Amino acid sequence: MRTDDFDFRLPRENIAQSPASPRDSSRLLVVGETTEDRLFRDLPELLSPGDVLVLNDTKVIPARLSGRRGAAGVEITLHMRESDRNWRAFARPARKLKPGNRIEFGPDFFADVVEKSDGGEIGVAFGGLETTDGLERYGIMPLPPYIQRDKTGNPTDRDDYQTVYAQKAGAVAAPTAGLHYTPDLFNRLRERGVTIEKLTLHVGAGTFLPVKADRVEDHKMHAEWGRIDVATADRLNGIRDQGGRIVAAGTTVLRLLESAATEDGKIHPFDGTTDIFITPGYRFRAVDMLQTNFHLPRSTLFMLVSAFSGLETMKAAYRHAIENGYRFYSYGDACLLERTTR
Repeated sequence: MRTDDFDFRLPRENIAQSPASPRDSSRLLVVGETTEDRLFRDLPELLSPGDVLVLNDTKVIPARLSGRRGAAGVEITLHMRESDRNWRAFARPARKLKPGNRIEFGPDFFADVVEKSDGGEIGVAFGGLETTDGLERYGIMPLPPYIQRDKTGNPTDRDDYQTVYAQKAGAVAAPTAGLHYTPDLFNRLRERGVTIEKLTLHVGAGTFLPVKADRVEDHKMHAEWGRIDVATADRLNGIRDQGGRIVAAGTTVLRLLESAATEDGKIHPFDGTTDIFITPGYRFRAVDMLQTNFHLPRSTLFMLVSAFSGLETMKAAYRHAIENGYRFYSYGDACLLERTTR
């Protein structure tokens, strides 16, 4: 497959710069045999009693840091934790950085470069303050580049770029499909008879990286850490055995469930990293429906939704969304996708 197959034109005015308020007032495009325009707060009536909605309870940390290496300014964005002090990060500019360099973010917080890889990726070891304290003091929320902010960020993003159910700190990008949910919506889903389960996948900054390779197969995914505990896996399998559908709230949930599932569709406990890359032709094992936002052209996420619902179906759905003023990307509207029968 060619990356160009997943390209489309998106007007700049369709890119959301702030979230809907209240969160569940965002629009929802239902994509199946037909396409239907709804609101996100309509979700309970679009699901069935006995279904299970699976959420990613990761919590975004303020993972973008601006510092100095001597007289030169350096910005780093963390993307994977290796230990309390050691992280993988993307640096800008990275060309002159080398192992042994120190990047200072303040008088009491710094990072030493311990490794340098291709594509602007570095390994760093933090010093001074405890890493969590240093990030809280000097870090800003790592919004994707298509959301325009000045270098100091916007204080409202600390809440806006976080799901209401975020619990486990470690993500450097939000599971944005979850930004639409409210406590009231969860109550209505439960009243409908929809079960709610949670797993954890710490979203990495690699989710923002474009696919630069001409051939899809040549793209390398960055690994992300995730966990599904034994009890959650057992409950999900029990719901499927009873005929309920698994509805993934976001591509992060889908990727982790598919990583944990065997060919027969059984979901197993999972604790580790996954770099699963889902493209058209993939045979889905665990997930029956997907609720997600609208994704970038030529991105791994648009490839994933095209695998789930069909490339031509998704291109038509995105054309409809653009023509009807849907808001795209992290702070944008959502879609609810049915899986193509294979």
